[in-house]
Amino acid sequence: MSQIVMVTGGARSGKSSFSEELCKCKSEKVAYIATSIAFDDGMRDRIKKHKESRPQHWNTYETYKDIYNIIDDIKSKNDTVLLDCVTLLVNNLMFEFDVDWDEICREEIDKIESYINEQVVKLIDAIRNTELYFVFVTNELGMGIVPENRLSRIYRDIAGRVNQKIATLSDEVYLVVSSIPVKIKG
Repeated sequence: MSQIVMVTGGARSGKSSFSEELCKCKSEKVAYIATSIAFDDGMRDRIKKHKESRPQHWNTYETYKDIYNIIDDIKSKNDTVLLDCVTLLVNNLMFEFDVDWDEICREEIDKIESYINEQVVKLIDAIRNTELYFVFVTNELGMGIVPENRLSRIYRDIAGRVNQKIATLSDEVYLVVSSIPVKIKG
């Protein structure tokens, strides 16, 4: 039976390092699903640092869409998976839609959010049909001020509800604060 773990926290909270340690302690056969896109120098630098921090023998998959389609391949080679991170996955899926984020109507937002939720639910369903130990890393976004622009508010709301869904469906959930993990579920 699979085990799903969600690790959340703020930016630079230590959630990725904690998640990597969880996976290292669980198995040598780890798959790493990287959801980021190197769209500028800053992101390229972050990706480079993430690659350097994890063991070289981990199998890396760079994707953010239809991840459920690669679960069979992943489980044939690995028994532990780290997906880093959900909030970048949400961001990338949102920007697949060519919309004016300042003028978008509620119906269009709901359609986009439904598509993203479908991606997440299909992934979790695929995981549940395996014996994988699967760790989701995500950012906790709703603890600060309300974002000034509409796009940021839409993103925060969708990512927050996706986090809620994953947390509800997870066996364990950790909140990492200043590199200290606190188990909040399981």
